Amino acid sequence: MAHKKGVGSSRNGRDSNPKYRGIKKYGGEFVTAGNIILRQCGTKWHPGANVGMGTDYTIYSLVDGVVQFAHKNKKAYKVNVVPVEYVEETSEELVEA
Repeated sequence: MAHKKGVGSSRNGRDSNPKYRGIKKYGGEFVTAGNIILRQCGTKWHPGANVGMGTDYTIYSLVDGVVQFAHKNKKAYKVNVVPVEYVEETSEELVEA
């Protein structure tokens, strides 16, 4: 006699919900304080200046500004947000020059 039950559609039906991970705001995009910049598993991207990290490794903006991605070292990246005041000052200097 067979010791294994027949495996059919009754044993299927386990599928997890989508997690919607990835980058939500790209480099150069304007963000307001509290905007989610990216969702991730673990720390592929690390928080930099004016950026916070949630318990699920979600990186979010702490100030209004422009998103900037940079290399932290050879393997890791970091995410910064350049504040609005700093962006406005540098753009005014470029116009005057």
